Amino acid sequence: MVTCPGCDAKTFIPGDLAPLASEPCKKCGHAIMMPMLLRQFELRAKVGSGGMATVYRAWDTMLGRFVAVKMIKKEILAEPNARENFLREARSCAQLNHTNIIHIYTFDEWEGESYLVMELADQGSLDTRIEKLRLLPELQVLDVGIKIASALNMALKHDLLHCDIKPDNILFNSDHEPKLVDFGIARKTDAEQEGGEFVRGTPYYVAPEKIKREPETFLSDMYSLGATLYHAITGHVPFEAPTPDEVVQAHVYTALTPPNQVNPEITQATSDAIARALEKNPADRFLSYDEFIMALEAARSLLLYQQSQTAEEPNQPKRMTSWWRKK
Repeated sequence: MVTCPGCDAKTFIPGDLAPLASEPCKKCGHAIMMPMLLRQFELRAKVGSGGMATVYRAWDTMLGRFVAVKMIKKEILAEPNARENFLREARSCAQLNHTNIIHIYTFDEWEGESYLVMELADQGSLDTRIEKLRLLPELQVLDVGIKIASALNMALKHDLLHCDIKPDNILFNSDHEPKLVDFGIARKTDAEQEGGEFVRGTPYYVAPEKIKREPETFLSDMYSLGATLYHAITGHVPFEAPTPDEVVQAHVYTALTPPNQVNPEITQATSDAIARALEKNPADRFLSYDEFIMALEAARSLLLYQQSQTAEEPNQPKRMTSWWRKK
């Protein structure tokens, strides 16, 4: 008997169902997975799946807590250097101790399975929130921007660039705290870059200098974060076109439409901060993450002040007429 993650109902699943295989819940139709024990980790439900690995919600039977177990797919594991790349991702992320970077607990192998155990953040991604709401409240976007910029700043202090900032790589935990994940293509800041190197990243959020095969710095991650915030606050990616190639070219040649021209509800300070992070010339962006964070925090403070003033207006007492005028 297992608990359905969709409706919390206790239900039986066939004993001959293979581990990690699933069938629909008879009550709500949600997929129920046959658990599998991986050392002390009981894999209970699939959280997500990508090209290289599948992530499961698991129960740590030794420490009595829920964790996420990321298992590399066997067909990927058969490829040359796959295990080394997976281990490199684990090591890159494990050295970063920051509230808004997913915590790595361990990397291990068991019966031919290579897996990564990490902090659980299973309340959806920024991407799923954008899909559901189309655009997010300005205050929430600023909060995400401040925290992820701080996380990237911590990575930079360890000479690490993320290289693939996008809404899908920002997850939320049960406290709705944003967590930066997937350091699979992260690189050292001093790593040698070849002029003809393949452009790494997602077309909708990739920095112009990467498209032009120019040196990649922390300003490239800053641009991608700006593009992510732009999408979240306007409901549109910075540049839209029929094909990925045209989107990529737009990052280089097409002028950006400021966020508050797409969504007039956005305050000028927020619009200006995001637009500056999206400057095509890296030298025109913020000079540091600290400067970017200060701009986002200033916009947040101004927004909170404006909201407090708006909230107080209906409750303001009417001005009393002077006694002699009353008379």
